[in-house]
Amino acid sequence: MITLRKAKEEDITIIREIAEHTWPATYLDIIGQQQIDYMLDKMYSKAEMLKQFLQGHIFLIAEEGENQFGFAGYSIIDHEQRIYKLHKLYVLPTAHGKGVGKILMNEVFNLVKDAGGSALELNVNKRNSAKDFYAKAGFTIKESVKIDIGNGFFMDDYIMEYKF
Repeated sequence: MITLRKAKEEDITIIREIAEHTWPATYLDIIGQQQIDYMLDKMYSKAEMLKQFLQGHIFLIAEEGENQFGFAGYSIIDHEQRIYKLHKLYVLPTAHGKGVGKILMNEVFNLVKDAGGSALELNVNKRNSAKDFYAKAGFTIKESVKIDIGNGFFMDDYIMEYKF
C-alpha cells in the first residue's frame, strides 16, 4: 500500500533521484536533453533543495516499504490571498497508472485546504500530457506564460489554478 510522508532534508537525495528518472521520460521530446540537464541542475542541486526547505516548501514522498515512487512539493506564494503553488509533482514512469499521482495530489489538496488556502496554482509545460491529469483533478488554465530561465532556455507553460 502506498503511504505518504513529509520529507526531511535527508530526503533530498531521494527527491533528486526521482527527478533524474522522471524528467527524461517526461520532457525529452518536449525540451531536449540540454535543457533537462540545465533545469535539473538549477532546480534540484543540493543547495537549491536546501534553500527550498528553508523557504518553507513542503515535500511529500510516496512510498511502499523501502521503495519511493514519487514526490510533490508545494508552498504558500501569497500570504494575503492564501494562494499556494504546487512546484513539483513527479511519479516514476514504472509507477504510472497506479494512482500515485492522484494520492499525492489529493494530499496536497487536503493540506492546502486545511491550512486555509484559497487556491492552488501550478505551472505545466503546454506540451506536457500532465496538463490533462491536472484538468481531471479540477484545475483550469489561468494564463499562458513564457519564462526565461537563463542559458537561452525558456519554459512555455500554462499556469493552472484550483480554487477551494
